[in-house]
Amino acid sequence: MSTTETSPAPLVLIAGLTGGIGADLARRLHRAGWRVGGFARSADRLAALAEELPGLETSVVDATDPAAVEAAMADLTARGGGRLDAYVHCVGSILLKAAHLTSIEEWRRTLDLNLNSAFYGLRAAVGPMQTQGAGAIVLLSSVAASTGLPGHEAIAAAKSGIEGLVRAAAASYASRNIRINAIAPGLIDTPLAASLLGNPAARAFSEKMHPLGRVGTPGNVASAIAYLLTPEADWVTGQVWGVDGGLGAVRPRPKA
Repeated sequence: MSTTETSPAPLVLIAGLTGGIGADLARRLHRAGWRVGGFARSADRLAALAEELPGLETSVVDATDPAAVEAAMADLTARGGGRLDAYVHCVGSILLKAAHLTSIEEWRRTLDLNLNSAFYGLRAAVGPMQTQGAGAIVLLSSVAASTGLPGHEAIAAAKSGIEGLVRAAAASYASRNIRINAIAPGLIDTPLAASLLGNPAARAFSEKMHPLGRVGTPGNVASAIAYLLTPEADWVTGQVWGVDGGLGAVRPRPKA
């Protein structure tokens, strides 16, 4: 009598699991057969998502607390069988203020939520990935990191740091077959961007900024992230992919 061994489904952990992009990605990967887990700050929102996605493993964590991130990643990986195949960092914020209007507290908080939290998550994820000799990590940058946009000083600095982190970490861990990339979105229609899209005039202005004439959806970003986690992207590392409606690279002809 012969037996057939089947490998367990791959495990992905998502920081910012209940946000617009994180939740869309969780649903997308869950449908594709991944084991999905992750963390966020709201216990209620985590519970609601867990009801929707059977088998979802979650933890209530402040992503700016490095010790809490380390503990949660170890716990969620252990609950998932000890192997971590992918980590995606969807934690961030939006602050649109010129430098002279940005308080020191706002500056520090922007760096903490965007750059520091990404470093803590990456640092925790590469531990099990080095042991197993494989893994994929995706962080979120922004079109503002490579395109000068007014009032984006703090967020542009934080996201530029993420892009440098991605390239350096990709070099550090390539020999362990750990791939590290980033997505750099334009403006995405999520609850985080509600203040920028909350009225018709503001939405119309934001849409006109993007050459394709519309703001992005969570699915636009989540689908790109999902691809970077698959074997089809196993020769892609150290890259920052723009998913921004053309904002970062395209200058269309002005309309007559």
